[in-house]
Amino acid sequence: MKTLILSLFALLFSYSLQAQTGLKVGDKAPEFIAKNSEGKEINLKELLKTNKSVVLFFYRGQWCPYCNKHIKDLQDSLTSLSAKGAYVLGVTPESDESITKTKDKTKASFSLISDKGYKIMKAYKVDFVMEEGLVSKYKGYGIDVAKNNGALDAVLPVPATYIIGKNGRIKFVQFDKDYKKRASVKELAAIL
Repeated sequence: MKTLILSLFALLFSYSLQAQTGLKVGDKAPEFIAKNSEGKEINLKELLKTNKSVVLFFYRGQWCPYCNKHIKDLQDSLTSLSAKGAYVLGVTPESDESITKTKDKTKASFSLISDKGYKIMKAYKVDFVMEEGLVSKYKGYGIDVAKNNGALDAVLPVPATYIIGKNGRIKFVQFDKDYKKRASVKELAAIL
C-alpha cells in the first residue's frame, strides 16, 4: 500500500513539474544571504571565500522520507565532504519549527535555511506551486505542505543538488523531477 501511495505521489509530482528547468553546469550560481535555522547569517559569496566549494541542496520537508534519507547520507559523510573543502547547505520552504523536526530525525549538523518567500528556490529555478488537486491528495495522506512551510500557499522545490565552485560557477547538477532520485555522496565526492 505504501508503495502504491508513493508511486501516486511520484506520478502526480512529475506531472506538475513540466516547466521546471533548474540551472545548468557552468551557470553562475545566484548569490544569496539568508539566516539558517540557528539564526546565523549564511552568505554564499562569503562561503566561497573560505571553502573550496558549496554543496547546495534543496529538499521538500521533514515529512518526506526521501529527503530525510538524503540528509542522513550527507550527515554520515559530512566529515569526508568537509575534508575536501566543501560546505554543505540545505534549503527548504519548511518553517524553522519544521526544520527542527528535520534535524531531530536526521541528526543534521550542517546549515539548513528556511526559504521564506521562496527567493532562493526561484533563483535556482527549482520552485513549483502545487496545484489544488495535488494539495488535496497530500492532505489526504496527512501532509499539509502549506502548514509545514508556515505559509498560505503550497510550494515545494524540485529536489536538486548543486556543487558551486570557488569561482561561483556551478560544477555539478543533480536535478530530477522524480523526487525519489537524489545525488549520491559518491557522485558528490567525485566532483569535489
